[in-house]
Amino acid sequence: MTTTPVPDGQHASTRPAHSPVRFAIVGAGGRGSVYARWVAEHPDRATVVAVADPRPFARNRIGDQFDLPEQARLDDWHALLDPDTPAFDAVAICTQDRDHHDPAVAFGRAGCNVLLEKPIAPTEPEVREVVDAVREGGGQFAVCHVLRYTPYTRAMKAVLDSGRLGRIVDIAHLEPVGYWHFAHSYVRGNWRRAQDSSSLLMAKSSHDVDWMRYLVGQPYTRVSSFGSLSHFRPEAAPDGAGERCVSCPIEAECQFSAVRIYRERLGNWPTTAVCDEQTEEALAAALREGPYGRCVYRCDNDVVDHQVVSVEFADGATGTFTVTGLSPRGHRTTSIFGTNGSLEGDTESITVTDYLTDHTEVVYTADEDAAGGHAGGDTALMDAFVDAVAAAVAGAAPAVPESPIVSGADASLESHLAVFAAERARVHGGVETIDTGTPT
Repeated sequence: MTTTPVPDGQHASTRPAHSPVRFAIVGAGGRGSVYARWVAEHPDRATVVAVADPRPFARNRIGDQFDLPEQARLDDWHALLDPDTPAFDAVAICTQDRDHHDPAVAFGRAGCNVLLEKPIAPTEPEVREVVDAVREGGGQFAVCHVLRYTPYTRAMKAVLDSGRLGRIVDIAHLEPVGYWHFAHSYVRGNWRRAQDSSSLLMAKSSHDVDWMRYLVGQPYTRVSSFGSLSHFRPEAAPDGAGERCVSCPIEAECQFSAVRIYRERLGNWPTTAVCDEQTEEALAAALREGPYGRCVYRCDNDVVDHQVVSVEFADGATGTFTVTGLSPRGHRTTSIFGTNGSLEGDTESITVTDYLTDHTEVVYTADEDAAGGHAGGDTALMDAFVDAVAAAVAGAAPAVPESPIVSGADASLESHLAVFAAERARVHGGVETIDTGTPT
């Protein structure tokens, strides 16, 4: 990997308190658009002053949203380092997995405030280099582990920190990706091959491995894992299946039909990732010619379609995490068992059982008005990051004793190391010891 160093102080600024935080967005796809939407909804707190993406349609979508001049619509993130580029206070890096490392190192080392999509990078050496760079630079840094920020997580953490369950002894967590979501992203889509992105566990479920660590409040010490690509492979294809759904004689009988999946969601995700123009004609052309029209049994995918991870924590607690792509798309579900009680959660509600009284109580129900991407996690992450950056660029002390960012460099490094260890355990069939250093 190569990086371009940023001269000390370039794009740095000390600005009056309450000035909107100025964002540069690197990568104008799905995630970049999510954060741009938050900015557009909070013009008193933030604005977008530049966007970098090699695709004209993507960068112009955000450019038009914020009425950016041509010189602020860039086809290469390196151009953000030029003195003529509009000054910015923070950069949101929302590129594909294997394109995180270089800009994160460059901007991090320069002392920029960086919001980085997960994963930090697809390999352990690259992750460590990014973390070293942001530590060296000293800017605000947040990895988009959005599950840490949801109202649901805050409510669950409050129960655990109150001691109502006693000492946590076990946690069981399930992520049902959903059959059509999995087929879109991990069979036909950008994350189908580990060498082009990362493992399924890193690309999809680093959120969950990080989240379990955050809830239990203890470092991981040992991990094992099992999983495979069991279904989305040529030998599982039904008799008569064609190469593409649009010409397949059994398309109407297939649960993974691209024709049905994308046509039903025209104008919405994931069809917005299939074709730029959301019309029947554009979709039909994309399914005839593009990667999303391929039969799921005849793609070049190699990431697993199901995986289980077993973990041990530093205090002896244990946990399991299961991710599966052969499921209805639904809420993550979690069971936590303690010495005094247990907890059941499904993203929408939390139920606590007390062992002494055998009483069961619903302690949290999601507020529909507060809903949003990742159950409100996208919004809460941006709230926290913008608050931290606003204080930093104004030269002011944080408004609260601790930073509102709870997914910084140290915490994210620890959970990434656990994911790398779990994937090694799956591949080699052993038990991996995790040495993450100081607990975070």
